[in-house]
Amino acid sequence: MTYDPQQFPPLFSIDVVASSAEGASAPSGDKTEWVIALLRQLVTGQERQNRLLEGILQQTNLTQRQRQSELGQWKQANPRLAQQCKQAAETLNRVQNEFLQRLTDEVADNEDCLLDGEFMLDEFVDRFGPRLAHLNGVLHVLAQLSYVPEAPEGH
Repeated sequence: MTYDPQQFPPLFSIDVVASSAEGASAPSGDKTEWVIALLRQLVTGQERQNRLLEGILQQTNLTQRQRQSELGQWKQANPRLAQQCKQAAETLNRVQNEFLQRLTDEVADNEDCLLDGEFMLDEFVDRFGPRLAHLNGVLHVLAQLSYVPEAPEGH
């Protein structure tokens, strides 16, 4: 059985011939020229990375501005509900503080058990974890919906 490179589709063929990058010429044998060529490649790569990061930053800023605009429009359309969200967030913030106080008291009272027993740690996490996570999520949503940015000075 002989090997025929044409029997495989191009999807499975790999070209292993060494070639220089586009626009880059292989330096001669001098080590200084090799270092300079490598440094140029690094600078080119960093410049490309900087352009990509600038694009990501612009996109992120655009998304954030759009989100703020949509939230502002929602608050203008629903001022009463936005105020109720603010009041609910303040109340739940006090509830969260009380919950955190109980949680930290529980940790202080059972420090040895939590350190020594995996069962006790699992019980603790099961008891406090989901409630804390859900409460944080609800507070985050209410805070977003009730947030009123301050007007810039001079306006």
